[in-house]
Amino acid sequence: MQALQVNEIEAARERLDGVRREVSRVYIGDFSAVDVMLLALLARGHVLLEGVPGVAKTTLVKAFALTLGCSVRRVQFTPDLLPADITGTYVLNPRDGSFSLRAGPIFANVVLADEINRAPAKTQSALLEAMQERQVTIEGDRFELPDPFFVLATQNPIDLEGTYPLPEAQIDRFLVRVQMGYPAEKDEVAMLRAHGVAPPSPFVVLNPADALQLQSIAARVHVEDDVFAYAVALSQYTRQHPRVVLGASPRASLGLLRAAKAHAVIGGRGFVTPDDVRAVAPHVLAHRLILVPELEGDPRARTSLVEEAITKVSYRRVAR
Repeated sequence: MQALQVNEIEAARERLDGVRREVSRVYIGDFSAVDVMLLALLARGHVLLEGVPGVAKTTLVKAFALTLGCSVRRVQFTPDLLPADITGTYVLNPRDGSFSLRAGPIFANVVLADEINRAPAKTQSALLEAMQERQVTIEGDRFELPDPFFVLATQNPIDLEGTYPLPEAQIDRFLVRVQMGYPAEKDEVAMLRAHGVAPPSPFVVLNPADALQLQSIAARVHVEDDVFAYAVALSQYTRQHPRVVLGASPRASLGLLRAAKAHAVIGGRGFVTPDDVRAVAPHVLAHRLILVPELEGDPRARTSLVEEAITKVSYRRVAR
């Protein structure tokens, strides 16, 4: 694999800073969420944004998607949503009796899945195939999805009426989870001040080719064997913990590495450090854990357990 050049890293940072600037023109709040979404973009992963209603999850997602210059489709998930409403279906042409494909909203570079946990299991399975295989199957025919393909999903963790909890297999397909809380006081004041004024539209900063190039740069970031071992050790800690029923999977270890590479690019480096792994671990690992029943109701329990792993698992550099 071709080694990264310094100018490639710097160019990538400039483009990512451009995305941040444009999103900041629309979104008022904790900007760490934008950095986590950039991680997922670079690492070819999907994002689950979780928070109570009214904290601007959809506003953030729409602003971020518009800056990418890619095709964007939004799906409002409801209990009566069918798989064909997402993937599309064949329709009959009455003139000649032939069938043609009417593509669904999944055929886009960026899919905004609003309130994803309101769709039933059958619909979730169609989305699961798209997220993992980057393809959909319609009436037995397979169709490749555009590249890049990026799912930004939102869900409300409080309102359980009319919702279908995401299955563990689908949660595992989200590279990162972003927990969005209430804004800081100064941010909420700024939001009230801006209310009633037409919000500016973010400028397009990237295009599909730029996104693919950034993903290629992140994939070529150098990783030492010691860092591989450290990422696996963090995942293994969660599997052996007495308060964990189901720990981080090998897919989680892969996601941890991909996100660490992306974090290195954002930090302007062509190599991964243990600090990169520690920085992304709560976002990559926490949502995948299933805890003992008495801790399931604690919203901070998963993150606290990952932070415990970071504290107790030491990085050891192997002598060469």
